[in-house]
Amino acid sequence: MNDNINPIKQHVFLINWLTLILILVVAMIIIGGITRITDSGLSMVEWRPILGFLPPLNHQEWERVFDLYKNTPEYAYYNKGMLLSDFKFIFFWEYFHRLWGRIIGIVFILPFIYLIISKKINKLITLRLLVILFFGSLQAFIGWWMVKSGLIDKPDVSQYRLAIHFGNSLLILFLLFWLILDLKNKKSRIKFDLNFIIFFIIFITIIAGSLVAGMDAGLMYNTYPLMNDSFFPSDYLSLGVLDPFENPGSAQFHHRHLGFISLIAIIIFFARNFYQKKVFLELILLITFIIIQFVLGVYILLNYVPNLNASLHQIGAVLIFLTMIKIIHTLNIKT
Repeated sequence: MNDNINPIKQHVFLINWLTLILILVVAMIIIGGITRITDSGLSMVEWRPILGFLPPLNHQEWERVFDLYKNTPEYAYYNKGMLLSDFKFIFFWEYFHRLWGRIIGIVFILPFIYLIISKKINKLITLRLLVILFFGSLQAFIGWWMVKSGLIDKPDVSQYRLAIHFGNSLLILFLLFWLILDLKNKKSRIKFDLNFIIFFIIFITIIAGSLVAGMDAGLMYNTYPLMNDSFFPSDYLSLGVLDPFENPGSAQFHHRHLGFISLIAIIIFFARNFYQKKVFLELILLITFIIIQFVLGVYILLNYVPNLNASLHQIGAVLIFLTMIKIIHTLNIKT
């Protein structure tokens, strides 16, 4: 088989399979966001990669896992006196999040083995799929590493590890979607031009949002455009070089202004490329998504982060990210 990737009929199964995985990964991100929003992420204090797909099957097992949770800082700080019925709710979301990850693993690995054994994919595609498998497997370890940060001294997970966890999920999305587009259309290339810079701004804005989520920074300075009565938060830069990453007020300041910069950047991106008929529909979607995302972000801030809207905000970020990938891939197709 030729090592060049071509959009031919023999890739139909491959494209459909990878598209299914892409959808599952997007769903995984949404489930992860709900897990975070409902403060469910620290409810499972054991990491059992093999047998962990089984939930507690009887009352005795529920009491055992609940007792384990009672020894965590989160329980001591926030949930002391929690009922077992309430614990089951938060346990469900973390369990569902981990179960979904296992489902993705099975859906990826079994067909991948078949494709290799049957020699239906060339070396280049195999290599790219191995890279995706690596980062997908790494995501599971990062997830547990993140959870562990909230089980020792602090009642919350590390915002650094949360940002790495979310950033790696975006990398997986990028690798998957780019490969799908290479197979479905023609092979494209990454060009370090203004379009790429704008894409990078979007990525940084999304990661900044994960820092806000990690520190619950959306629950302060609930005014816009000023932060209470000031442009800067009152303690801006008070923590020195680590201030952008450890000061909730500063994290929110950066995310809200990166959001505005992203809005302007995408307007510029639209203006630069609107004459390109091959991406016109995607550009309309992109400009629509970013306007909704910006307005929704302000609404969420002013209303102290309603759970449903926060989840929609995360979904909006993923839609913008994927739409940007589609446009850039199309613009950069090798001719």
